[in-house]
Amino acid sequence: MSIRMKAVAFYLRARYKPRLATAERARALIDAPKGDPSPPARLTGRHRVNRRTDAGFDCYTVTARTGPTPPKAVIYLHGGAYINEITKRHWRFVSRLADAGLRVEVPLYGLAPRYSHREAFPFVTAVYRDLLETYDPQAVSLAGDSAGGGLALAVTQTLIASGLPRPGRLILISPWLDLTLSNPAIAAVEPHDPWLTGSGLIEAGRAWADGTDPADPRLSPVNGDLTRLPPVDIHTGTHDILHPDAVRLRDRAPDTAEVTLHTVPGAFHVHVLAPVPEARHATRQITRTLRNT
Repeated sequence: MSIRMKAVAFYLRARYKPRLATAERARALIDAPKGDPSPPARLTGRHRVNRRTDAGFDCYTVTARTGPTPPKAVIYLHGGAYINEITKRHWRFVSRLADAGLRVEVPLYGLAPRYSHREAFPFVTAVYRDLLETYDPQAVSLAGDSAGGGLALAVTQTLIASGLPRPGRLILISPWLDLTLSNPAIAAVEPHDPWLTGSGLIEAGRAWADGTDPADPRLSPVNGDLTRLPPVDIHTGTHDILHPDAVRLRDRAPDTAEVTLHTVPGAFHVHVLAPVPEARHATRQITRTLRNT
């Protein structure tokens, strides 16, 4: 673990962990006004960015400003516990994907408490269908971090169940795979996580579930059908409260599934998006994998 990783972890523990430390604080955050999800000027100046409305929500297409039409596309679903908007660190990751020659679709799905999974699934499915008008399914991947990682897996499961062709690959960054956080191994990790707490996450998960059983596979896709998935890459760290469920996903997958778990000892939640050396290595792995899918 790099010195930079340790420093960022210290900052997260002091600055952000208190925000979700209790159910009461989580409820206040859920009800707070949402941030501005617009792409930052740095992104729009560097890349070609187009916005459209699909299923009533905004979706951004981000590509390199020059060069040929991207041969591969990826749908990127941002994290934020289903209650927070996309942030600059997410957009920076999108920029790196576009720099690698990919077409990046960024669906800004509705957030709790105003929206729930009921609106997100048809929206992301519509974005996927749109891409299939231009790309072979094998040239389209789904990716996401944290809540977005859980949503990416759950949507992929429903795409396959509905008879649509499966995407080429799944990239899951510190995915939230079980809203209930019922895995007994989580208790040993939680004190080491500098960012997240179980009580706050569970409250955010209830808001996203909106009356549906949080263990339902659409909300907790680790409980869903793992038999027909495309190749899956999971990037996680051992100081992430969600790490045990990433291990559980790998272990639950049948032998016929290709699930690769990339684990960084001591890394915190979504370290791939943080300003740390380990993130640069992971991003290179991810872009190389997506280009070669």
